[in-house]
Amino acid sequence: MLVEVKIGALIMDPNTNTPIVVLKGIESEVILPIRVGAFEANAIALEIEKVAPPRPMTHDLLRNIIIECGYLASKVVITDLLENTFYAILELTDKTGKMLPLDARPSDAIALALRLDCPIFVKQQVLDLSSVSQQSDQDADL
Repeated sequence: MLVEVKIGALIMDPNTNTPIVVLKGIESEVILPIRVGAFEANAIALEIEKVAPPRPMTHDLLRNIIIECGYLASKVVITDLLENTFYAILELTDKTGKMLPLDARPSDAIALALRLDCPIFVKQQVLDLSSVSQQSDQDADL
């Protein structure tokens, strides 16, 4: 089963100074934190804030290539968690409806999903391994 999520926050881990993308369930109370690199966090932040760089960044270039080659981005799926590493696919569809799943790092897939306006999903098995609920997160604040 796939659970649709959105970006809930982009934060810094105060202990490691590592960026974390916090994905939140759209119709559920799930929260999934994913550590990302500084470059990818910057690419995500720029798109969230709708800041246009003077020249295309890497993810902007990839977006342009996908569009110019006639593909549509159908969805991003966070597919697995192995040895503390998340895996994802960016699913493209060509003009004939043929799907092309591309292996991607979640951070890159999320940055592209924002630029291509496509939904982000997480497999339930990944959530079972590493998510927290919004309710338990709120309880921790008490």
